[in-house]
Amino acid sequence: MAELVPRLTDRQAAGADPLPVEPAELAPALLRALRREIRALPDETRLLLQLAAADQYPVATHAFLRAVTAGRLDTRPLEAAEAAGVAHARAGGVFFRDPWTRIAVYETASPADRRAAHQLLARVLGGKGETTRRSWHRGAAALGPSARLAAELRTAADRARAEGRPALARALAERAADLCPDPAQEARLLALAAADAWYSGEPDRARRLAARTDDSALNGLLALRTGNAAEAFDALLTAAVRQERSADAVELLALATEAAVYTGDLRRCREAHVLAQWLDLPPSGVLAALARATDGRYADARVLLKGAAGRCAPGGDPRSLIHSGIAALMLGDHTRTVTATLRAAASARARGAPGTVAQAMEFRAYADFWTGRPRAGEAAAQEALRQARATGQDNGACHLQAALAMFAAVTGDEEACRERAAAARSHALAHGLGLPAALAQWALAFLDLAGGRFPAAAARLRALAGFGPGHGHRAIRHLATPHYVEAAVRTGDPRVARAAHADYHRWATAVRSPDDLALSARCRALLAPGAEAVRHYREALDLHARGTRDFERARTELLFGGVLRRLRQRTEARDRLHSALEAFESFGAPHCAAQARAELRALGTSLTPHSGTGPAAVLTAQQLMVARMAAEGATNREIGDRLNLSTRTIDHHLRGVFARLGIRSRIELVRLLGEFP
Repeated sequence: MAELVPRLTDRQAAGADPLPVEPAELAPALLRALRREIRALPDETRLLLQLAAADQYPVATHAFLRAVTAGRLDTRPLEAAEAAGVAHARAGGVFFRDPWTRIAVYETASPADRRAAHQLLARVLGGKGETTRRSWHRGAAALGPSARLAAELRTAADRARAEGRPALARALAERAADLCPDPAQEARLLALAAADAWYSGEPDRARRLAARTDDSALNGLLALRTGNAAEAFDALLTAAVRQERSADAVELLALATEAAVYTGDLRRCREAHVLAQWLDLPPSGVLAALARATDGRYADARVLLKGAAGRCAPGGDPRSLIHSGIAALMLGDHTRTVTATLRAAASARARGAPGTVAQAMEFRAYADFWTGRPRAGEAAAQEALRQARATGQDNGACHLQAALAMFAAVTGDEEACRERAAAARSHALAHGLGLPAALAQWALAFLDLAGGRFPAAAARLRALAGFGPGHGHRAIRHLATPHYVEAAVRTGDPRVARAAHADYHRWATAVRSPDDLALSARCRALLAPGAEAVRHYREALDLHARGTRDFERARTELLFGGVLRRLRQRTEARDRLHSALEAFESFGAPHCAAQARAELRALGTSLTPHSGTGPAAVLTAQQLMVARMAAEGATNREIGDRLNLSTRTIDHHLRGVFARLGIRSRIELVRLLGEFP
């Protein structure tokens, strides 16, 4: 395979583009050698192998054994193929040595022999559910253009597409285009084949097919995934107008919504929403909600988002499930975000659409970040990045790079954060992608914030608020508001932060997310004088207990602990700071853990909590109470009911108990408390 290397483009060699998929492109010398090997076999052996290859390449139809019976063929000549190591026969049919050998066998056959093989295979595929495969072989056996066969193949392609088999739909639509005598119809078939190739993870073939036609919907789709997002939006909206009141127009508007989200110009969502109303089409819930949010109608947006987030049943359309995940993310419902995106990925895999799997994971990354799972999130994002590159989705890969920059910021990997953010911003700014550009900027700001470089963090977040479409993103600016307030207060400049918090609080109040309300209360605490801040911090922690943003809860405890230290409330300050430290260590966030240690040192507290004469010496009063109830056999729910706390809070306390005592199970807890009653 060494001959392949000089044939790769720079992007293919770097792993940014998938490898060529056409056999002749990939390894011409290898295929020439294999063809010589095949031609050396007896004629009868070659004919049987050619029939098996036609049954498997490029569409698998599983009809070889029936074709052998119908053609009254003798299978003993296959022994020569087995002796040569080319293929072997089993009860399920013929198994080739490798895909290259199968391709070489098919290509060594004469056109007449290939047509004969396909005709025989079509003849035996007459059972229920075999119409699509029979149509494929009929089309493959055709001598020349045929409007009747082209129509049959298009119908078969539509059926395969509806069944979630885009690779088969692509082969059928492409063959239909080859046989179509009408140039206008041929162009439409090529556009369908290109779209199917894209969804089935064949980006190179999709681009080649797209180059043979001029279709605004197809161009919009390819631009959305690999080109300029603003141009993609314009092309998709134009295509939606041409489709008028059809299901295709609804699909195109959904794609236009994604383009608008990528650009960061949410006014485009209003434009698409107006178009949907003009065409009397039902817009996606996310599209309508974004249009309302852009106008500041947050309560209306919440109603629409809740409706969209609720449509996440298993096995649904992958794109609809992704939109459900985005809606849940905007509502702060990270549990539902994870559910919707995982179901979207599973549905995409089942439908043979690997590119959509990566798209689902783009938005799953946000939930992983908020819920304090940076290592797991990073691993999932890395796999999604590999898949995005393999399926030619440069813009999705850019978004995932920005997400990886944020994970690196949380885990304290400064070099990786800066490298990933630079790569994401470079691509994003060249392609008008405001979402990844803003996320990368936020990652750098968070790196500064967690490292105690507050002026730098404030400057980055202030710039983020000023960036326009294609460079920034209103949603990211909004999500970063609590961090901006913290950085601004730390640098003695709370004026602009108050205005940012006012809008954030209005959204939090409208969507009623416990976590958003908790972060709003934290912002109020940061902007309030010392004694007054305590009340707001307590409110924030009460709200965090009902939410899922464990990472931000730990940051709230860190900030609260610092305030308590300065107010000389040493006991509670120690408890809050130890709790934050344990959380950051469990999340794998060393920069934040270092801040908690610095506060504890300023408090004069030992950082070795396992010293002392027993659990009472290292646990807070509440932790000790929870530990004793757990040791008595009470479940987390029962403990929560007794103490009027949520199950999540009890789980948080028990993790802290285990960390402070250096144990891993309730059995060890029972033994330890027995030793120190």
